[in-house]
Amino acid sequence: MIDFTIEELKNGYVAKDFSPVEVTRTHLKRIEEMSELNAFITVTTEQALKQAEIAEKKYLAGVQTGLLEGIPISYKDNIYTKGIRTTSGSKIEENFVPTENAGIVSKLQREGAITLGKVNMHEYAFGITSNNPFYGAVKNPWHTAYTPGGSSGGSGAAVAASLGLASIGTDTAGSIRIPAASTGIVGLKPTHGLIDASNVRHISWSLDHVGPLTKNMRDLGSMMDAMTGENYSAALTTDIRGLRVGVPKNYFNEHIENNVSELYMKALGNLEKLGAILIEIDIPFSPEDLALSFSIGIAEAGLVHEKSITDALYSFGDDVKASLESSHSITALDYMKALKRKETLFTAFEAVFASVDVIATPTMPDTTKKIGEEMFSINGIQDSTFNMMIRLPAVFNLTGQPALSIPCGVGPNGLPVGLQLASAAFNEKVLMKTGFAYEEAYLREFYQERDAKINTPN
Repeated sequence: MIDFTIEELKNGYVAKDFSPVEVTRTHLKRIEEMSELNAFITVTTEQALKQAEIAEKKYLAGVQTGLLEGIPISYKDNIYTKGIRTTSGSKIEENFVPTENAGIVSKLQREGAITLGKVNMHEYAFGITSNNPFYGAVKNPWHTAYTPGGSSGGSGAAVAASLGLASIGTDTAGSIRIPAASTGIVGLKPTHGLIDASNVRHISWSLDHVGPLTKNMRDLGSMMDAMTGENYSAALTTDIRGLRVGVPKNYFNEHIENNVSELYMKALGNLEKLGAILIEIDIPFSPEDLALSFSIGIAEAGLVHEKSITDALYSFGDDVKASLESSHSITALDYMKALKRKETLFTAFEAVFASVDVIATPTMPDTTKKIGEEMFSINGIQDSTFNMMIRLPAVFNLTGQPALSIPCGVGPNGLPVGLQLASAAFNEKVLMKTGFAYEEAYLREFYQERDAKINTPN
């Protein structure tokens, strides 16, 4: 049952092949058995079983059920859950229990989703390794010496290891797509504002997005249907003949590890085999623009955490403390210039999307790194792990356009590599179609390898 899709589980419930309670118990047991991954901060066993019992009664009675009725999922721990502690991965809020749900939690609960618990994350979402100083490092189920990425690392690890069918994460500079690429799953950062982001502990309201991580494109369609009330699953078709795929001539092809570059080029060739048309494009983005994400994100985080910076700065982890201290050095003029450039970048990328349907890039320039490894080298060029991981996905947080990460192979180190697909604002359906066509044609063996690898102790 842990390898079933959302639709397969729902069909099994209707046919009475198994029950929501049985499936939920199976996932709770698996969470306990795979506790070494440290994917969860809080497991909500009692609530999950109560929700499963309600779903089971609905199926037995043959009454109308929600789009996710009886489907076990998890939430990143900066997403408010009524009556369940929501730590944001911090010491400061270790005992914080919200009195209301985040908008997305209420939405998915109305659709019958079962809450397995709250997953681990980088403290306050301020990093991309999920090496949390208070709740422990999240471990990559492909190899537990490595990070699953972040900041939604618990979401990535949980989904890849089948500790639930899906997880809801947040993404400020790649924090959904980085874990998706690092753990060999699917992750979507929707258009900014498409998904309700109320009652979420943000870093930056201008850059943060709420979105799903799933094991495959079919489940991504099911989650988007439930999260939006629209029929995204209808876009899951395999005919992408004539699809215009933008291949960047600059920025996204710079300083890429050789093996990642080879897998990326192979993925482009595969898209072409499916009938897509590859078109070289100039990208209206530079490394100087990337720095704007820091000006905006850190400035807004300084306001979000203003009280804690004043009263409890010593309670933050070292990396988060350093970031928040720097928020005071960003001037109002710098912040406003960054916001103005953000608007210009959106318009410039929308112009690019007038000539292509999607832009295809690597999700990250290299595979994920070992836990605690803060520096790395690509072709002799030194950089921080943080800068490496965010350099490509953070572009679409600044522009606000949707971006999807799907697997495109395994590197020689045995770790997965992601392919990033981006499109014009509110054109998620073209991403769904492209990702699904690629998955159907080229990812079956990858998924088999992934599941076999994760279920083999390392």
